[in-house]
Amino acid sequence: MQSTTLILLLTFMAVAAFYFGRRRSLATVGGPGHRMDLHSLPGYYGYYVAIWCALPALLLLSAWLFMEPRLVVALVVQGLPESYASLASGELDLLVNNIQNLASGDVVSIEVDPELQAAAAMFNDYIGKSRQMLAGLALGVAVLGGALAWRRIQPDLRARNRVEKVIRLLLIAASSIAIFTTIGIVLSVLFEAILFFRKVPVSEFLFGLTWSPQTAIRADQVGSSGSFGAVPLFTGTLLITAIAMFVAVPVGLMTAIYLAEYSSSRVRGIAKPLLEVLAGIPTVVYGFFAALTVAPWIRQFGESVGLAVASESALAAGVVMGIMIIPLVSSLSDDAINAVPAAMRDGALGLGSTRSETMKKVILPAALPGIVGGILLAVSRAIGETMIVVMAAGLSANLTANPFEAVTTVTVQIVTLLVGDQEFDSAKTLAAFALGLMLFVVTLCLNVIGLSVVRKYREQYE
Repeated sequence: MQSTTLILLLTFMAVAAFYFGRRRSLATVGGPGHRMDLHSLPGYYGYYVAIWCALPALLLLSAWLFMEPRLVVALVVQGLPESYASLASGELDLLVNNIQNLASGDVVSIEVDPELQAAAAMFNDYIGKSRQMLAGLALGVAVLGGALAWRRIQPDLRARNRVEKVIRLLLIAASSIAIFTTIGIVLSVLFEAILFFRKVPVSEFLFGLTWSPQTAIRADQVGSSGSFGAVPLFTGTLLITAIAMFVAVPVGLMTAIYLAEYSSSRVRGIAKPLLEVLAGIPTVVYGFFAALTVAPWIRQFGESVGLAVASESALAAGVVMGIMIIPLVSSLSDDAINAVPAAMRDGALGLGSTRSETMKKVILPAALPGIVGGILLAVSRAIGETMIVVMAAGLSANLTANPFEAVTTVTVQIVTLLVGDQEFDSAKTLAAFALGLMLFVVTLCLNVIGLSVVRKYREQYE
């Protein structure tokens, strides 16, 4: 039985358990007219039975699916002929991968012999038997758990307390998964970055002025050692981000002010959905727009006034990235402005202030924490953008502050370093993790600064 089918059956059983649990709770007090004699609402008794029916079975299902591949692979490897016993660990892993591909009907990287065919058949046989056992055990546990909970239903059973306790534990588990996932991501990036810094000094990475991670196969080739100075990447990232913010912040903030304070409800009803549509356009579409429309226009304009503009420039990528970020700045600023208490606005207008004076002297200072937080969030969004830079700014790691030249960013180089067949323990590949660690630290600092600004100034208006 497939896992999806089993989950659907368990869902149906949980719904049925809810119905029977609720019905039994009413039956214990003599019908719906005496529901006040129950400790909890009838629905809580239904949830109590449904939880005991579904939760243990789902836990069993999760544990089984986690352990099943390891146990099946161990059994298949144990059943291989003695000729495969002398294989190294890497060769054995490759053999197991070929067996799994053969069992699923995919292409294998070696010649298929009868022994490999038999191993694939054995793999499918073990998987089939495992799924049959899983279905029987899961359905049995669901029936047993639901029956035991159904028999325990009494008028004095504190069903609401028990259901809420289970829900609280589930919420804690979900929060813990998110926290541990974040910790795992940070540790994995940090571990690989440490391996990189064992090969390349930290000072060279942080302060080097040349980025050329292409390492040669032979030691006598030019550039065999590579250059891992990341200053050109940091400079290109800051340059494109500054251009994007120069476009997004004024336009987005003025748009938010107009929609929140000056526009009619009809105009707001039209403009707000259009901004949301602009926010939903994929970044690759913005990249096409930057590469095919904005970049040629900037180059032609620059040539007309006597400026040398590259076909791929930081200005083109930054302008289009700013257009992409306008909805984010506008939406967050609009929410911050609308969150200002109406009493402050009405009080300023009542004292004789004009609408413009009220906006400048009252509303904007009160909404400043939210606006600053939104801008910092937009900066983090710009720093992490990749597709627009790849298509409009190029891949050249040039150390320049000229917006008319081609530059690259940290995220683009991360993608470039991890594309293709690479040795995972080489300095070139590990450099992507060092760049990722720097990107994580920068965005974390921006978020911390944004939270500190909001916390510092919010108290003045509450």
